Amino acid sequence: MNGMLLNDRKVFVGRFKSRKEREAELGARAKEFTNVYIKNFGEDMDDERLKEVFCKYGPALSVKVMTDESGKSKGFGFVSFERHEDAQKAVDDMNQKELNGKQIYVGRAQKKVERQTELKRKFEQMKQDRITRYQGVNLYVKNLDDGIDDERLRKEFTPFGTITSAKVMMEGGRSKGFGFVCFSSPEEATKAVTEMNGRIVATKPLYVALAQ
Repeated sequence: MNGMLLNDRKVFVGRFKSRKEREAELGARAKEFTNVYIKNFGEDMDDERLKEVFCKYGPALSVKVMTDESGKSKGFGFVSFERHEDAQKAVDDMNQKELNGKQIYVGRAQKKVERQTELKRKFEQMKQDRITRYQGVNLYVKNLDDGIDDERLRKEFTPFGTITSAKVMMEGGRSKGFGFVCFSSPEEATKAVTEMNGRIVATKPLYVALAQ
C-alpha cells in the first residue's frame, strides 16, 4: 500500500509507533546531537566572532547569532557541527565558561517537540514524586463540626505524631466540613486513622481515612 494512490491521493503506510517508542527514538537521537545552543553572550557578538570561538572544536556547517530588527544580537545563537563528537566537546568545554565578561550557557539545541517531551517528562516525574511523598501520610477528615479550624484540627491529631500540615477546607469564610492532616510517617498516619475514625469531636463523629 505504501506509495499507492487511493481516491487520487498518495497513501503512505508505516509501522505504528507507540508514544513510548517515539519518545525513546527522540532520546536516542538526542544523544547524537550536532546542533549546539549558546546563550547569554551579550549584544556585541556576531556570526564571525561566534565562529572564531567554536571553530576550534571542529568543522561547523553553520553559525548563527540571532538578532533583532535593528541587527543587534539577542544574546543567543546556534552552531551546527558536522560531527556529534565535536558538538559534545564544545558543550563539555564551553558551558559555564566566561565570554566577554559573561558566563555563557552551552548545550544541545532541542527541537520544539523535544522540549515539549522533556517538559512533559519532568512534570510527570514531579507529579509522581509528590504522590510518593504523600503516600500513606496524608489523611482525609470529614464530617467536621463547623467550629473546627486548622488549629483545632491539628490539636486533635497531635497525640499521634508529628504533623506537617493540618488544613480545614473553607468557602466564603465557612468550613466545608472536611479537611486534611499530613503526618511525617505512614505509621503515625495509620495510628491516627485507627484511633480517630468514628471519634466524636465537638458534636460530630469524624470520618478519617488515608487520602487517595
